[in-house]
Amino acid sequence: MKFASYKSGRDGQLHIVSRNLKRAFRITDIAPSLRECLDNWETLLPDLQERHQRINAAGQVDNAKRFHTPSCSAPLPRATQWLDGSAYVNHVELARKARGVPMPDSFWTDPLMYQGGSDNLLGPCDPITGNPDWGVDFEAELAIITDDVPIGCSAEEAHQHIMLVMLCNDLSLRNLIPEELGKGFGFVQSKPPSSFGPVAVTPDELGHYWQEGKLSLPMQVYFNDQPFGHPDCAVDMTFNFHELIAHAAKTRPLGRGTIIGSGTVSNKDKSTGSCCLVEQRMLEIIASGQPQTRYLQPGDKVRIEITTPDGQPLFGAIEQTFTGSH
Repeated sequence: MKFASYKSGRDGQLHIVSRNLKRAFRITDIAPSLRECLDNWETLLPDLQERHQRINAAGQVDNAKRFHTPSCSAPLPRATQWLDGSAYVNHVELARKARGVPMPDSFWTDPLMYQGGSDNLLGPCDPITGNPDWGVDFEAELAIITDDVPIGCSAEEAHQHIMLVMLCNDLSLRNLIPEELGKGFGFVQSKPPSSFGPVAVTPDELGHYWQEGKLSLPMQVYFNDQPFGHPDCAVDMTFNFHELIAHAAKTRPLGRGTIIGSGTVSNKDKSTGSCCLVEQRMLEIIASGQPQTRYLQPGDKVRIEITTPDGQPLFGAIEQTFTGSH
């Protein structure tokens, strides 16, 4: 099944979306929002499946409308929590190499993860704001939404707790990060609200591309309408989503509606490009000692999407423009 939240109030207005992302059908009679839908998932599942079948059968839903991405908020505009991992460790290794800092061996065996703000998540077409001097950067990621995860959940058990999969643009203010992390705590000011793709998808909709907590398809990133990166989401993913769930739940349970991000998708083969500006800058520093790629400036556009080899969209697209200061 595929779900979208059209902008309405704090939690959006729940719609079910056809597989080809051409039609959307408001299902607020079943649940007003995805937040409430998740909370009552087991009870509502038969009705959800029936609507899903109808919207994918031509002519079966008379009042279905053309799906309209600009009307969408994040699928969960307010999430239980937002935890972002760094599953592509070669991306972290590059960053440290560019700074001349060795990387601890433990980074390859124990995931990095931070807790971001979850109370005001951005939709796929919402503007990116901020002071250009802060070094505003995009980060194309995959994310999951969990159900209730018990404390101590193992990676082997974690697969049953993934409810939905979606796209994420985890925005970063690169020039604020060093001083903030230098204080010895974590991100706050350097991590503004993240953006999410228009459609959240149940794992079964991903077919054989979804295996062992990984998605074997390229993350397609365009910067100012030019191809910027297309690394495969499964290749070089050191920690799959099962392992990220287990890491997050080691000492605490996770509430239903928790979002976990993969971190910036990155392949060791750099012919596939990059999913964020800072990685391109790191490669330039390593090659020549100086970065040439700039961070976002007002008017810059980023597009993030994943399609099947025959061009079918899975999650819709994140299409954002950087507008500068608030």
